[in-house]
Formats: sequence, structure tokens, C-alpha cells
Amino acid sequence: MTSTPWDLERFVSAQDPVYAEVCAELAAGRKRSHWIWFVFPQLAALGRSSTARFFGLEGIAEAAAYWAHPVLSQRLRQCTQLVLDVQGKSAHQIFGSPDDLKLCSCMTLFEVAARGEPVFGEVLARYYGGVRDEATLALLGA
Repeated sequence: MTSTPWDLERFVSAQDPVYAEVCAELAAGRKRSHWIWFVFPQLAALGRSSTARFFGLEGIAEAAAYWAHPVLSQRLRQCTQLVLDVQGKSAHQIFGSPDDLKLCSCMTLFEVAARGEPVFGEVLARYYGGVRDEATLALLGA
């Protein structure tokens, strides 16, 4: 694994003990426990709580490094696919509020950071009518 200026292992350490439960909750179509920040990260500037800021990504370069990480990219892809596999529910029904908004922010960020990976745009199309998170796009200068 290549070295980065960011501590991406903070995500791996947070995910490891709960990842099986995260996948089970997503497969069941309902988030029940507290993991949104480190499974579907968004830009740090969007976070209000200390947890959101700790797990927030500083910008497109850190998001690209997250996507290049062999464990984190595989898990993000898998969890995003699990969200897509849920049938007959809205993002709000799956995640509740405000986590449904955090998912939109994350999908918007990684659609830009992981160019060529269609799964993020697919979530945005299905659950958000193709609308991207404006605050994320503004922070990215997109």
C-alpha cells in the first residue's frame, strides 16, 4: 500500500469491529446502529459533530486516496451495492434523517473522486432523482 499524508487507517479501525453488522443492516434495508461517518464518509467541512469532522475527508485528494485504499474501496463499493440492492424503499426509509443526506453527500463526493465507477451515480439516480449534493459540489469547486 502506498503512503499518503492522511490517516486512512482511522476508517479501517472503526469499520473492522462493526463491518459485518453494517452489511447485515444494509442487506435488511434499515440502518440501526451508528456507523455512517466512517462507512459513507463525506467532506469534513460538512460535518457539525466532532465525529463527523474526525471522519470527514479534507477534499478530493483524500477521497481519491480513500478510493485507492484496497480495503476501504472494496468496502465502500460493497456497501454502496447493498444500498442499491434494497428494493421498494427510499434513502430516508433505509437511513433515517440526517443520514440519508450524508449518503447523498458521500455518493456525490465519490462519483467525482472515483471517476469511472458507476455505482455512486446509480445510487444518486435511484434515491435522489439524479440530484447531486450542492454543498459537496460547491466545496469541490465542481
